[in-house]
Amino acid sequence: MVNRKELNPDAGPEAAYGARLRRLREARGWKQDDLAERIGYTGRHVSGVETAGKPPTRQFSAAVDAALGLAGTAESFVSEWGEIRHGVLLQGFPEYVELEGRAAEIRLFDSGLVPGPLQTRGYAEALATAAVKRQVITTEQAEERVCLLMDRQASLRRSVPPLVIVVLDESCVRRSIGGGAVMRDQVESLVEFAEEPNTMLQLAPYSFGEHRPFDRLVNLLTLNDRSVVSYVESETRGYLDRDLASVVSLMRAYHLLQAGCLSQTATVDMLHQLRKGTP
Repeated sequence: MVNRKELNPDAGPEAAYGARLRRLREARGWKQDDLAERIGYTGRHVSGVETAGKPPTRQFSAAVDAALGLAGTAESFVSEWGEIRHGVLLQGFPEYVELEGRAAEIRLFDSGLVPGPLQTRGYAEALATAAVKRQVITTEQAEERVCLLMDRQASLRRSVPPLVIVVLDESCVRRSIGGGAVMRDQVESLVEFAEEPNTMLQLAPYSFGEHRPFDRLVNLLTLNDRSVVSYVESETRGYLDRDLASVVSLMRAYHLLQAGCLSQTATVDMLHQLRKGTP
C-alpha cells in the first residue's frame, strides 16, 4: 500500500487548502491522477499541493474549480487562493491596490527600482526571475506576480484616467535590470509615460544627497471624494494610513521633494541620454 501522508489543515493556509482539496477529491472517488487528468496537471503536482509541498496558483485553482463544479461559488478554490495570496503580501498592500485602481490622483516615489505601475513586462519578468533564482518564490508564483502587475497597470487605463505623478530616484534608471535590451525598453517606456497628458515624471538626482526626504517607497492617493491615503513600506512590512495629519505630512514632504528634482523636460533629456548610452 502506498504511504499516505497525514495532513494537518491547522498547519497554515496552504495546508488547509491542500487538506480540503484531498477531502473533496476523495469524496468523488478520484485518485490524484484522476483529478490531474481533468485539470491538465500531473498527479505529482496534485500531490504536492495537497501536502503543502507546492503552493497553489490561480491557474491551478481555477482548473480545480471547473473540475469540482465550484467556479464562481463562495467555496471556490480561487477564492481561497486569493486569501492565501493576500496573506503573503505585505500588510495593507491588497487594499492599497484596490484604492489605487479608482483614485483620482496618484503620487509615487521609489528608489532603486522603477515602481510597479511603470514597469515594462520585461523589467518585471527580470525581477521575478531573479526572485526564483534566489528561491524566494516558485516559477509559477513568478508568473502570477507578473500577471497581477499587468492587471494593476490595466486598472489605471480608464476612460477618465487618474493624474499620475511619479518621482524616481536617479538610482531607478541607473541600476541595470535584465540587461541592456530590457533597460532600453524600460527607459523608452518612461519617456512615453512622461508624454501622456495626465502624467508628470521627475528624477531626484544624486546631487539631492541628504536633502531627499524619502528613503523608501512612498505612495500617496487622492480619492474622488478628496480624501487622502498613504502607503509606505519597509523591508518586511507595509502600512496603509488614512489619518489626515499623517498623510498631509507626507504630502508636504512630497512637494518639497518635487521642488528639488529635475524638471520633467530635464528628466526626459536625461532619459534620452541614458537610452543612447545603454549598451
